Amino acid sequence: MKILVVDDEKDVQILFEQRFRKEIRSGEMEFAFAYSGEEALEFMSVHYHEAVLILSDINMPGISGLQLLQQIKEKYEAPPPAVMMITAYGDSENYNQAMKLGADDFLTKPVDFTVLKEKLKSLAA
Repeated sequence: MKILVVDDEKDVQILFEQRFRKEIRSGEMEFAFAYSGEEALEFMSVHYHEAVLILSDINMPGISGLQLLQQIKEKYEAPPPAVMMITAYGDSENYNQAMKLGADDFLTKPVDFTVLKEKLKSLAA
């Protein structure tokens, strides 16, 4: 399963590579990283058929995670990649907006990697 992680925090890549070391090594999961909504859209324009799941931060400079979610759900219909929103702000406004735009899931930071792994594995099944 190929997963695109979108977050303006560069250290997110190191964190994911540490927490998913076993899954990456076994080939069960493959991660790509984009550090802005714009970079994510660029990645999707080239690799849209590869990304099965997108994990996106909401608060980023430029295109926000919610704007990115909206563009992905409108542009990629068959099949649309699953999009999980991740935010430090677990407020109901962000949650409601994300769900209205078609988010498949919503997680708050700090990310509980045990829960995230379970969600990712159930999507892969």
